[in-house]
Amino acid sequence: MKYGNFLFSSESVTEGHPDKIADQISDSILDAALKDDPKSRVAIETFVTTGLVVVGGEMTTDTYIDIPLVVRNTVKEIGYDHSYKGFDYNTCGVISTIDRQSDDIAMGVDRDGAGDQGMMFGFACDETPEFMPLPITLAHQLTHRLTECRKKGLIEFLRPDGKSQVTINYKNWIPDSVDTVVISTQHDPLFDGDHTTATQLKKEHALIEKEILEKVIRPVLPENLVKGKYTTHINPTGRFVTGGPMGDTGLTGRKIIVDTYGGYARHGGGAFSGKDATKVDRSAAYMARYIAKNLVAAGFAQKLEIQLAYAIGVPEPVSIMAETFRTGKISGEEIVKLIRKHFDLTPSGIIKKLGLRKPVFKATAAYGHFGRDGFSWEKLDMVNKLHS
Repeated sequence: MKYGNFLFSSESVTEGHPDKIADQISDSILDAALKDDPKSRVAIETFVTTGLVVVGGEMTTDTYIDIPLVVRNTVKEIGYDHSYKGFDYNTCGVISTIDRQSDDIAMGVDRDGAGDQGMMFGFACDETPEFMPLPITLAHQLTHRLTECRKKGLIEFLRPDGKSQVTINYKNWIPDSVDTVVISTQHDPLFDGDHTTATQLKKEHALIEKEILEKVIRPVLPENLVKGKYTTHINPTGRFVTGGPMGDTGLTGRKIIVDTYGGYARHGGGAFSGKDATKVDRSAAYMARYIAKNLVAAGFAQKLEIQLAYAIGVPEPVSIMAETFRTGKISGEEIVKLIRKHFDLTPSGIIKKLGLRKPVFKATAAYGHFGRDGFSWEKLDMVNKLHS
């Protein structure tokens, strides 16, 4: 393999994937707390399985939250409204076991310290208009298109659970063409009866392949990246009727690579969903993305990764690192100086700059936290200031 020539793959999942159900429930509870008490401290985890949602964790807030109602409304909005789909918001059980934030943790947060230790990464590159790697961008667009086709009735047999995966052929570090697309989507059984024949299954699969190719894959893939034939795998097991929590358990924070850069950049390991902004796992990762995106947009590098690291209870990061992958116009050390000059990296500084006391988090819990309009950490409002 020639240096700089390689294949790279990233995946995404729909909002009906079990892990994403869990993420959306956790962030819906967080938003409900922040709506009436912006200083709520929340660290909520959700577990979903056949017919059951379990919500646990810690929360200190001055407001009341009807957790079963929040859970059911979230599941309903996703589209699980009947048991034949694998889950039903009306009949699923909801168990809640939540305690107050530990006094030992609160003691550090009260003095503007980080709510936990750890390292967080932010990344940006000039491969796409979103300043994101192309594989994860296309993977998200495919899962979003799947959901759009389902909710608008463009493909009548679709159910909420689904996945995508995109492999891009890079030449000299630049995306050149689409190599492989994988779509796995939950669907209605297209033939009635308990004993579907092999011939019927073959016809069912052929119809699903045709509809997904024509209405999901082709409308998403950029024409300039389709060079000759590319490989597609659509429901490669042959059938995907049993999905959602009936098909697999779901847990908050189990799709952290889907949430960020699709494996193209590093991840510190901390999940985002269900955590308020005093938890730097979330807020500092957002800030690192904001910094990296503005620096790339300002022309300081074509590809940039930022690492921030914190100690629990300590306001300032213990370290800042910048890696430009040999694309920088200035050195990593000089970029770190720019960061220290222009950005307040204390938890309170991040919260104030990005407006993270507001109920904005449920929208992040599917189709990625980065590369999407409407989030404060995606703004390019520091580009001119960075040159001053």
